[in-house]
Amino acid sequence: MSFSDSGSYSNGGDHKSFRQITRERLLYEMLMPEKNGTPISVWKVLILDKFTVKVMSSVAKMSEISQQGISLAEVITRQRQPMTSFDAIYFIQPTESNVNAFLSDMTGKSPLYKKAFVFFSSPVSRSFVTLIRKDMRAMKRISALKEMNLEYISMDIQGFVTNNENALEDLYSDEENHQRADYCLNVVAKRIATVLASLKEYPFVRYRGAKALDATTMTTYRELIPTKLAAGVWNCLARYKQTIEDFPQTETCELLILDRSIDQIAPLIHEWTYDAMCHDLLKMEGNKYTYEVPSRSGGDPEMREVLLDEEDPIWVELRDVHIADASERLHEKMTNFVSKNKAAQLKHSSKDSGDISSKDLKKVVHALPQYSEQIDKLSLHVEIARTINRTIMEQGLRELGKLEQDLVFGDAGRKDVIKFLSTNNVINQESKLRLMMILAAIYPKKFEGEKGRKMMELAKLSGDDVVAVNNLRLLGPVHTESKRSTTGSFSLKFDVLKKKRAARKDRVGETQTWQLSRFYPIVEELVEKLNKGHLPKQDYPCMNEPKPTFYSASQSPSASPVLPHSRRTPTWARRHLSEDGYFSDSVLGRASSGFKKKGQRIFVFIVGGATRSELRVCHKLTEKLDREVILGSSSFLDPQTFLTKMKQINEEEEISLDDIDI
Repeated sequence: MSFSDSGSYSNGGDHKSFRQITRERLLYEMLMPEKNGTPISVWKVLILDKFTVKVMSSVAKMSEISQQGISLAEVITRQRQPMTSFDAIYFIQPTESNVNAFLSDMTGKSPLYKKAFVFFSSPVSRSFVTLIRKDMRAMKRISALKEMNLEYISMDIQGFVTNNENALEDLYSDEENHQRADYCLNVVAKRIATVLASLKEYPFVRYRGAKALDATTMTTYRELIPTKLAAGVWNCLARYKQTIEDFPQTETCELLILDRSIDQIAPLIHEWTYDAMCHDLLKMEGNKYTYEVPSRSGGDPEMREVLLDEEDPIWVELRDVHIADASERLHEKMTNFVSKNKAAQLKHSSKDSGDISSKDLKKVVHALPQYSEQIDKLSLHVEIARTINRTIMEQGLRELGKLEQDLVFGDAGRKDVIKFLSTNNVINQESKLRLMMILAAIYPKKFEGEKGRKMMELAKLSGDDVVAVNNLRLLGPVHTESKRSTTGSFSLKFDVLKKKRAARKDRVGETQTWQLSRFYPIVEELVEKLNKGHLPKQDYPCMNEPKPTFYSASQSPSASPVLPHSRRTPTWARRHLSEDGYFSDSVLGRASSGFKKKGQRIFVFIVGGATRSELRVCHKLTEKLDREVILGSSSFLDPQTFLTKMKQINEEEEISLDDIDI
C-alpha cells in the first residue's frame, strides 16, 4: 500500500481548461489507477459520499464513468451487498464517519470487496491515517491511499462552488458567537485550496482588506471575512508546497478573494442576458429546466426535464447575450434549419414520398436520425425565449429595468422611484422588493428612520420584505478602493455634474447594442485592474507581495504574461451551420472543443454567493484579457435565493448533523 498526494495526469498535454483538468483527473487518474503498471480489474465498484457524488456528477456522465470499467456506483452511507470478486474505488471526504464505514467494509471474515483503492477529496489527518494503518485486516486489502485534492463542484467551464450554501447566513449574521462563521471559512478555504492543488497552481493571494478605521473604532468580524479566508487558503497552500510532488514553488497565477459586500446590487438587479433571465424568470433547479410537452398519444401533456449546460451548444452560444439578441438568433437558426434540412423540408412541404426523387429520398433518410434531436433542441430554446419575453411584457420589466439602471448610473433617484410606484400597477411584490433594496444600497441613509418606513409602506412591503431591506446593512458599508473611487456598491463622492448619486460609471469605449445592457458587476472592474497591476495595495493587500517585475511596464492593457505552462481555454465564437442546417459540432456534443493557449490564470472567489452576471463577466474577460478567468464561490445565487437569505439571515436555525463535516 502507498500513501500519495495528487498526481499530475494530463492525458495529452498541459494545455487544458479548468474543467477539462478536473474531469480528466476524475475519469483517468482516479478511475483508471494502475497497480505495478497494470490496470486493476476490468470491472470495479465506485463508492462515493453525498458530497463527492456532486463533485463527480458535475463533470462526468454515468456513461463516461461506465466506460472506465465502473459497473456500479454506490453511496457509502447506504447498506450494500457484498461483491467480493470486484475491486472498489472509494472517492470520499476524509471524515470520521467515512473512514469508519470504509474500515467496516474491508474488515472481518466477509469484506464487501476484493481490493480497495481509496481516494480522499482533501488532505486526510494523521489520526485517520494511523487508524487505517493500525487495522491490519483492512491493510491487506488496500492497494492505494491517495489525496486527490478535488473538493469542489464544477458549475461551468469557468466556474466552481465549494457547496457552502449557508455561507451568507453563517458569515453575516449579527450573532456575537463566531464559531459557526469560523468553521464555514475553514471549510471554504480548504476547498478553494483543493482547486489550486488539482490544477497545480500557486497564486499571488489578493483579498479585499478591512476598511481603514480610526483608533476608537473596533473592526467588525464581517470586515475581516476576506482577510480570514485568504489566511486560511494561504495556510493550506503552504502545506501543499511541502507535500505535493511537482507543486510550484513560485507563483503561477493570481487569486482575488472577495465577499458579497463588494457588490450589493448584482444579486438584485434584473439582468437581461439569456442565462440570467432563465435563472431569474423560469422555475429552474440549478441548471435543470422542467417544461410541458404535448403527449404523443394524445393524452395529457407530459413533463420533460432538460439540463441547460455546456452539453448544449445552443445554450453555450446564447447564454451571455442579451435576450433580444438571443431571440433573433433563434429565429434565424430555425429558419436556416427548415430551409436547409431535407427532413424538415419534407415535413413542411405538401409533397408526399412518391413525388421525391431517389436522390432526395436518400438525403431525407440520412437526415432523419439527427432531425429529431435538432428540432427538439431548437424548439426548446425558442419556447424558452417566448416564455421569457411574455413574462417581461406581463410584469412590465422593461420599464422597471430602465429605472433600475438609471438608479445605478445616477440618472434617477428617490423621487423617480416614488413616481414609479405611484403610477405602476403591473410589477409584482418581488420586483418592488428588489427595487427597494437597490435604492437602499445606493442611498442607505435615506432608509433610516421615517423616510425609509414611508418608502416601504408605499411599496406595500410585507414584514419579511422589510426585514430583507433592513438586513442589507449587514453587507455594508461598502468597501471602495478609496474615497475618490466609485468602485463598490455605491459611490462615496457625489458627481458635481449630476443631482443623483451613482453606483456605477458608464464604461469608456464600450458601446451598447441593446437597451438595458449598461449594468456591469464590480468584479469586471476589479479583474481588469488586477490584470494591469493597478489594484490598490492598501485596499486589496497581497499575502505574498508580487515582485516589481511581475507586471511588465511594457504590457498592453489587455495583454498578460504568458508562462511556459500556459493553458488552453475555449473560445465563445458563434456556431456555424453546415449545408444540411446542422451545427458544425453535434447538438449533443461537447461545447468546449476549441482551445487556444492562454496566459496566466486569474481566480476570483466571492464568499457569500456569486451571480450569473459575474460568471458572464469571467467568460467575457477570458477573451478580452487572453487569460482564463475562473470564478469560484460558496454557491451561486439567483435573485429569489438571495432575497430568501436576506430575510432569514438572522434567524436561528436548527443545525442538522448531516450538514456537519468533521
